[in-house]
Amino acid sequence: MGDIVMYGADWCGDCRRAKVWFRENGVAFTEVDVEQDEAARERAIEIAGGRKNIPVVVMPDGAVLIEPTNAELAAALKG
Repeated sequence: MGDIVMYGADWCGDCRRAKVWFRENGVAFTEVDVEQDEAARERAIEIAGGRKNIPVVVMPDGAVLIEPTNAELAAALKG
């Protein structure tokens, strides 16, 4: 499986929850801080089809999850 990339920010509750879920389930991911990196912020908006919601999670197969629940993360990893 390739890399999972999560675009998020430290102040975002859903981002913190997703990071905890990844860590508790032993899922490796790359975190991109959209608060500190303007280019990354623009990329996340582009990936999300113009939405500004975070986290934006890009799965190894290219699937994009926007503000996913823990159940949605689990389902995406099993798929």
